[in-house]
Amino acid sequence: MHRLLAQARAGRPRAVGRLVSLVEDDDPRLPELVRALAPGSGRAHVVGLTGAPGVGKSTTTTALVTALRAEGLVVGVLAVDPSSPFTGGALLGDRVRMQEHALDRGVFIRSMASRGHLGGLAAATPAALRVLEAAGCDVVLVETVGVGQSEVEVSACADTTCVLMAPGTGDAVQVAKAGLLEVGDVFVVNKADRDGARSLVRDLRTMVSLGSPAEATREPGSPWRPPVVQTVASTGEGVGELLAAVRAHRESQQASGGWQRRRRRRAREEIEALALARVRRRFRTLTGAPLDRLAEEVGDGRLDPYTAAAALLDGAPTREGPRGRSAGGAE
Repeated sequence: MHRLLAQARAGRPRAVGRLVSLVEDDDPRLPELVRALAPGSGRAHVVGLTGAPGVGKSTTTTALVTALRAEGLVVGVLAVDPSSPFTGGALLGDRVRMQEHALDRGVFIRSMASRGHLGGLAAATPAALRVLEAAGCDVVLVETVGVGQSEVEVSACADTTCVLMAPGTGDAVQVAKAGLLEVGDVFVVNKADRDGARSLVRDLRTMVSLGSPAEATREPGSPWRPPVVQTVASTGEGVGELLAAVRAHRESQQASGGWQRRRRRRAREEIEALALARVRRRFRTLTGAPLDRLAEEVGDGRLDPYTAAAALLDGAPTREGPRGRSAGGAE
């Protein structure tokens, strides 16, 4: 693993890919790997791109890679694809769409299957970001699964979140709904050459100017107001303006202190997720037969689920009282 890490830091794509595979497979050596990666983490600007299916996330990601590489920057791409809920398999379509950068040694592209993880990302995304940072990436683009209205996990791992929309995906009421739009640092109206683009831009700008629900998610004291950028990613039109807006957000957040607060919040959530995962694994190893017995009692109506949960956590035997409740009564 240490040899792979040294090769990844030297920019060797095969080593980077193998390390990300270790992360995805939850390899037993993963804690050791993350400890080795910790000193170099936090140097890359992590940009999340999210939106509904069909708004052009992959095309926009490809266009951004082209623009960043023209400046000589090393770019990483983590593209999350949906996977089968039955077999876990996935067609990694984003990798297929980004073939024009496949041979560029300054671009690391990794498609990851969501493997049933909700929120629009894969569970391995935070650790995979550390691998790409160790490989020397200046910018890492995180493209989510085609998400719905409430998959907002990308905001927890990105420094700047771009929410992509396209004409014809809803009316003004859709724009005003809580959910995905609350996490946008930059709003992107892609396919802006289509009918309805101007109306969508107007609705988004009205939402921002009136103090949208997104205001509740802004960093305290932040002067940033999300801009609305129009792009036609398939031709590269507007991509320069999008890149400028992303950088303006970074500069604004660094000046106000929001950048550091957001990264501390990200670290807190990552620690909490890892701790809860460890608790769940330990819980499953300790509660086999007792949990089955309690489940049988609850299913038969001899016990209520609240009392069963308390008994499981306290390790106390249940005693049936009147009407199948525990002798102590309901909580």
